[in-house]
Amino acid sequence: MERKKELKQLYKETPIEAGVYQITNTKNQKIFVASTRNLKTLNGVKFMLKNGGHMNSQLQEDAKQFGADIFEFEILEVLKKKETGFFDEKKELEKLEEKWINELQPFGERGYNA
Repeated sequence: MERKKELKQLYKETPIEAGVYQITNTKNQKIFVASTRNLKTLNGVKFMLKNGGHMNSQLQEDAKQFGADIFEFEILEVLKKKETGFFDEKKELEKLEEKWINELQPFGERGYNA
């Protein structure tokens, strides 16, 4: 029981990081690139995929067809926050996601992004 409390406290103390991640279908190598303001929520994305609630219909359809366990999740880049002055996290995260989408081109036969 003590270990459970320690893990819970450690989770709470872990800083919230924003970033860009990739989901790879290991059957057909198609990828989905997205960003989140809290990378801790990737477990929630996995849960949605397993339970039919992911917002990307093509990705969800492949999860239904092949099973959600064939997908691999990878953090591509963590957003580096500016220490001083104004920092628009949402805008900077959008730029970071755009950079990765332009680099990886996850469209059509290569991916799930529109």
